[in-house]
Amino acid sequence: MGNREMLGRIAIVLLSIFVVMSGYGVLLPVLPYYTERLALQSGVVANEDINYHIGILTSIYPFFQLLFAIVWGKLSDRFGRKALIIMGLFGFALMQIMTGLANSLFMLYLARILGGILSSSVIPVSNAYLSDITGSKQRKKILAWSGVAVSAGVIAGPMIGGYLAQTNLHFNTSLGHFLLNKFSIPFLAIALLGIIALVVVMLGLKNPKKHYAKTRQKRLKISGMLANPVFLRLLVLSLVLQLAITLFETVFSVYAKDILLFDTGRVGLGFMLCGLIMAVLQPLFASFDEHILPIKGQLITGFLLTALSLGIFPMLTSDFYVISMIVIFATGAAIITPNLIASISFIDANNTGTYLSTQTSVNSIGQVLGPLLGMWIYGFGSSWPFLIIGFLLLLTKLILSPKMKIKTSEA
Repeated sequence: MGNREMLGRIAIVLLSIFVVMSGYGVLLPVLPYYTERLALQSGVVANEDINYHIGILTSIYPFFQLLFAIVWGKLSDRFGRKALIIMGLFGFALMQIMTGLANSLFMLYLARILGGILSSSVIPVSNAYLSDITGSKQRKKILAWSGVAVSAGVIAGPMIGGYLAQTNLHFNTSLGHFLLNKFSIPFLAIALLGIIALVVVMLGLKNPKKHYAKTRQKRLKISGMLANPVFLRLLVLSLVLQLAITLFETVFSVYAKDILLFDTGRVGLGFMLCGLIMAVLQPLFASFDEHILPIKGQLITGFLLTALSLGIFPMLTSDFYVISMIVIFATGAAIITPNLIASISFIDANNTGTYLSTQTSVNSIGQVLGPLLGMWIYGFGSSWPFLIIGFLLLLTKLILSPKMKIKTSEA
């Protein structure tokens, strides 16, 4: 494979990741307002229960990712990556259309469930694809660019959701069981991006030259994977980080509305800033000389920064200090993410998809628990979610014991 062809394949895969994460991000600044409108419109949801629906709607999507991501990863190891990426993008576009046209909370729940089942294949299978076509020396840098695509989606999604939802267009058209109005616009725009990405993948992406039949003879059981103590610790680190990120994303949108009195545009700006910092810094930290600061040291530094920022965040109310804590939090996450993905990808070259999809499923546990736990704790006090998860991040660095050895190549 020539360099031009490899770069083309990498660009297509990164486009798929970017689009899916844009769809995840587009809902974040809009969800509190969108859920409130649908709930009050139905007349069956009390005002005090709306925040619980926000938490459930945020977590139900990753819950179904949790159930299906490992299945898609194993299938991609056996039959190839392209088909699973195509399936995921199709499910993603379907979810966005259904979300944009929802006229009830039931339809919104249904869209999130279907999207979680189908689109859960895209990110782990895409990362496995990138691992297939890169060598040990390139992999950490390329997977960092996967993190850039994720962060860029987190930037673009809230911007699209926050600003398109504020459009001055005034229309309210019923289409059978669907409803088309100004809240539909951001989701239909993201659905269009998903369809474009789907066509690009179908026409321009080829499966990597990998002997999938041989891989079928080396299928792993989950129990065998979890018997690896290094992999188990890496999964715990992934879980805690994702729990922190998702809790922050969910609680911040409500906290900013209730306490900071932000509108959707300013909430979207906060998410955009977080994603921008991660997009810029992940490739930088992926290129960091491991002789100066080994991977384990980088992980410890990242967890300390995220813990510090969340612990201080609720003590500050001015825009400058709120933004400063978001920057520190995003910097810590930018250090952690590429190091975790690369370390897991080196464990077993024949089952990369299975290992990375297992990490995605574990991340989904954090995505499920984060919104539910965050909104539950928020009911006791607006500051408590940030303080508790900050303390948990601080404790997590103890998992990185001196005896933990992390592979930095496939050799």
